[in-house]
Amino acid sequence: MAQPEYVPTLPADQTRVSERLPVPASWRADRPAEVVQRGGQPLGKRFGVIGPDQGYAIKLAHLFEDKLVLTTGEHRADVVAGGVCVATKRAAILGRAPVIYDLEVGFAAWGYLTQAPADLLAYRKPLFAECAHHYEQQRAIADQVPESTLRLAPADVRARVGAGGWKALLGLS
Repeated sequence: MAQPEYVPTLPADQTRVSERLPVPASWRADRPAEVVQRGGQPLGKRFGVIGPDQGYAIKLAHLFEDKLVLTTGEHRADVVAGGVCVATKRAAILGRAPVIYDLEVGFAAWGYLTQAPADLLAYRKPLFAECAHHYEQQRAIADQVPESTLRLAPADVRARVGAGGWKALLGLS
């Protein structure tokens, strides 16, 4: 039971701490790895697009492993690696962690969720070959998909690939 306020007590016997923490000193971004440029994060080859919790896309990609439509000579690990790169780029552009729809756009843009047209198969096969082992190839796959495509809904991406508009989705037309 709480003790009435008019009963005298010692500071050590009080249940609540009466001391307050001091106000912290000012902080500056002066550590060696801090990004202090005016434009923010630097852009260029091999930098990618930063975003929160991008590793979660790898976990989500396992939900698509049975849904991927592969042809002879294509390997699931390569397709997952390329699709995850596109998905994390989309999530970062939208300013959030990856969700299932990012993976759907990543795989659908390259025609891996439906039967892809023959010309798309011929185009994507050398791009995705062994990309699970090569970061440069993964970046090339992600950089091939323009931001306008990444901002589309997954159903729109699927419909455009199915209608033969895959070149416009990948910025080739």
